[in-house]
Amino acid sequence: MSVTRAVAIGCGHYLPERVVENAEFEKTLDTSDEWIRARTGIERRHFAAEGELTSDLAIKAARNALANAGLEASDLDAIVLATATPDQTFPSTATKLQHALQMNGGFAFDIQAVCAGFIYALSTANAMILAGQAKRVLVVGAETFSRIMDWTDRGTCVLFGDGAGALILEAQQGKGEAADRGILSTDLNSDGKYNDLLYVDGGVSSTQTTGVLRMQGQEVFKHAVKKLVATGEVAMEAAGVTASDIDWVVPHQANLRIISRTAQKMGVSMDKIVQTVQDHGNTSAASIPMALSVAVQRGQIKPGNLLLMEAIGGGLAWGAATLRW
Repeated sequence: MSVTRAVAIGCGHYLPERVVENAEFEKTLDTSDEWIRARTGIERRHFAAEGELTSDLAIKAARNALANAGLEASDLDAIVLATATPDQTFPSTATKLQHALQMNGGFAFDIQAVCAGFIYALSTANAMILAGQAKRVLVVGAETFSRIMDWTDRGTCVLFGDGAGALILEAQQGKGEAADRGILSTDLNSDGKYNDLLYVDGGVSSTQTTGVLRMQGQEVFKHAVKKLVATGEVAMEAAGVTASDIDWVVPHQANLRIISRTAQKMGVSMDKIVQTVQDHGNTSAASIPMALSVAVQRGQIKPGNLLLMEAIGGGLAWGAATLRW
């Protein structure tokens, strides 16, 4: 049976030039490089320059993905951009990206699911391709979380970084089997009763301010491991595969302890986990597409490899997807 699949045909990423090592925080906070590494696995992160916007990062990542795919922006039908740090309240950052790429047709819009945003955007793009609404979709995760940090809170400000990653999906025909290239399954979840575990204390309607990030770290950790394991298992079952079939897990790069505990509970060796958290920190919606692009550049991910991607963020919102490269 012939079925339509959303197949990955190109990827790219961009990191701002400024690299911030853990030691920089020792100047202003009661913390240390050793403390940060031991609790998070993070060694450094990148921060956007003054005046460098989320759209600027997205533009560079998107251009890299287009070059990787050998395409022009005119070859795209749609852009889905995941971000919790848009340039403006409106219009969408995606439309700014569309204009910058000189993509004169099609449509573009933002999705906001914080750290799970890329999985949500990927699922949305997949649905549009399966419905015949678009043939080629650029899926982007881009963030400037350095703009919403409380620099006096050592429990949060050392965790996050800025960056962007992009993936291009194209409609292709498959056989309806797990051996097909492309997205095989997605799983999305959210539960608003956990709002106060991870949020920004500002907003257009509530305070008319941007606000800064607030987090109950221990509670987030507990929910993250449990929910990432569950959504990963649902996505694998829907694809007709098991953990032993997975070549690479590309997780949200939030915290090495979360990543390793989740892998352990899923029965996946750390040798199969793509890790970039040490160099990027938590880049929210940009986390997975950047890790994906880095792993492709490293030669870790090869054609035919089966990937499991999973993430959890504020909301709480979480989800997973399986994709054969």
